[in-house]
Amino acid sequence: MIPINLPKIGEEEIAAVVKVMRSGPLTNALGAGPMVTAFEKKFAEFAGVKHAVAVNTGTAALHSAVVAAGVKQGDEVILPSFTFVATAEAVVMAGGKPVFTDIDPETYNLFPDEIEKNVTKKTKAIVPVDLYGFSVDSKPIRKIASEHGLAIVEDAAQAHGATYAGKPAGVFADAACWSLYASKNMTTGEGGVVTTDTDEVAETLRLIRTHGEKDKYASLMLGYNYRMSEIQAAIGLVQLEKLPTFVAKRRENAKRLTKILAASDRLKLPEESEERQHSWYLYTVRLQNATGNERNKIVEELKKKGIGAVAYYINPVHLMPYYREAFGERRLPETEKAASQVFSLPIHPGVTDAQVDYIGKALLDLL
Repeated sequence: MIPINLPKIGEEEIAAVVKVMRSGPLTNALGAGPMVTAFEKKFAEFAGVKHAVAVNTGTAALHSAVVAAGVKQGDEVILPSFTFVATAEAVVMAGGKPVFTDIDPETYNLFPDEIEKNVTKKTKAIVPVDLYGFSVDSKPIRKIASEHGLAIVEDAAQAHGATYAGKPAGVFADAACWSLYASKNMTTGEGGVVTTDTDEVAETLRLIRTHGEKDKYASLMLGYNYRMSEIQAAIGLVQLEKLPTFVAKRRENAKRLTKILAASDRLKLPEESEERQHSWYLYTVRLQNATGNERNKIVEELKKKGIGAVAYYINPVHLMPYYREAFGERRLPETEKAASQVFSLPIHPGVTDAQVDYIGKALLDLL
């Protein structure tokens, strides 16, 4: 089976872990050990901002950033439903009300026009998602946020290597949240990072991740145990150096697969532009004018051929029982349509040219 994603771990990561285990420390009570500090410095440089705050999961990054943005009980937060549930969880855990908003059918990201329609006096923040690794349309979202005094917390969990207007994804947000889960373009096994240019936000994030403490046993605010370990950071430092190579191979595989699949008029293929460059975390195609059953049949047939195709987000968050019951029913036609038609194909760095050709031919044959 060609898996949809596969962590690429080498001897360098193993050596980095062994070095930490032999010399220590394994962690730091305030979340700022030498490896974590070094990793944060390098990640901030990569993200093009002043600060990076490392935490133990991508969900912890989202929750911390939403809290640091000032979201409190009863505040409304605009976000997509076509995303992993963690995006919405972070809002609810902070006490906010998720206002699920429809997507642009071309990019699967939040549609700025739909954002504008959902702003109310209670709106506190916007949480756009760089879905599949394609940056949100940051400029119009920034304009809306500025006009209404809203914070932007960008879910960049899948966007390592994506750019917008020549800059890394997340630069135009007040805070951007990155996942370092095992499937991502770079990994620490589990882990996350929040990046920001704002000193005050960074200071708040550091308090949040370690029980609200700036000094031991002197909690200044409600906090959590979101520290990243030194072992995770050691892996992250190595992976960050390799990231450009990883993304380049994903891009090469994406271009090769696009060239093959362009022969079918039944598929809408992923695109990028000069202004918005993809990270190619997932290569996602759309089976046009299809039902969910038709799409699912294609995915199952691909799996039988040893291709780890996956249909992500088949149950948009606004339709999940908890969110539907707690926050009411909403009709999001573009979200629901996409959820029944899209699926993703493997193009990670471990996929060879021959495998890309096999994936493309297998799908064309099925169509």
